[in-house]
Amino acid sequence: MPGLPHLRVFDSAARHLSFSRAADELGVTPAAVSSQIRMLEDQMGVPLFWRTSRSVRLTGPGQILAAGVAEAFAILGRTFERIGGEASTTLGVSMSASFAAKWLVPRLDGFRREHPGIDLRIEVSDEPIDFATSDLQVAVRFGDGHYPTLRADRLFEEFVFPVCSPSLLAGPRPLRVPNDLRHHTLIHLEWQARGETWPDWRMWLLAAGAKDVDPSHGIRLSLFSLVSQAAIAGQGVALGNTSLVGDDLAAGRLVKPFELSLKAPSFAYYVVSPLAVAERPLVAAFRTWVLNEARGIPPDQRAPLPIST
Repeated sequence: MPGLPHLRVFDSAARHLSFSRAADELGVTPAAVSSQIRMLEDQMGVPLFWRTSRSVRLTGPGQILAAGVAEAFAILGRTFERIGGEASTTLGVSMSASFAAKWLVPRLDGFRREHPGIDLRIEVSDEPIDFATSDLQVAVRFGDGHYPTLRADRLFEEFVFPVCSPSLLAGPRPLRVPNDLRHHTLIHLEWQARGETWPDWRMWLLAAGAKDVDPSHGIRLSLFSLVSQAAIAGQGVALGNTSLVGDDLAAGRLVKPFELSLKAPSFAYYVVSPLAVAERPLVAAFRTWVLNEARGIPPDQRAPLPIST
């Protein structure tokens, strides 16, 4: 096989389609680039570039080699990044915008106090992650817990129930029984995944026996952070779930007008990470902290981690 220096020169020349630009990138002369390419062509027994007085372009074999070399260097680059990540103090975490806004961000000071040596980089996304090609090590995802190639730890037992601003309870149309909802705007979260059905207003009203309320009317929003904000602003009554309205209930920004709760299906929030990195110090520290926070364990009662972070 050709040596790495030859392939490095070829890769640069193939990307730029210029020996002069490749020379500038590599800090050598154009003559040195041309010589390395000629030696590579002699070794392989095929021409890799068509040369004219003004330009160079790849031959058929050159195009094949350029694609293979680019892929190989990309794989090597990711490999070195992952090895370097072993000693890094930055942890890349992905999560939904709603989870970040309603749950994680209000608790970041606590994480910083417990782990001052770890720098979190938070990426907001709901999309599946290819951990093999990403620099993220952890994700918090809302799903069914079936992650065959990942370590997955469930964070919450979820229940769904109506929430609203305290001002609605003291308004001209108070909420005393579920049928009183007919006088108020219902705030809907449009959510579905893998055919699973998340409890919605139709289900809750049916369980509550509220036959006078039309479950189809109201405001429809695609993010729960928007749903909760609309409820806090007194724009209607929303269905909240345990994990994302707990802080608002505790602070009095939201109240539960009725006690009836529906247990959520198999879907829940999970903290997930690839098995290959799940026990790395930074990953384990974040996972343990998130689980302790989700379970309500006070910081002074938490067992110390058997790792150095």
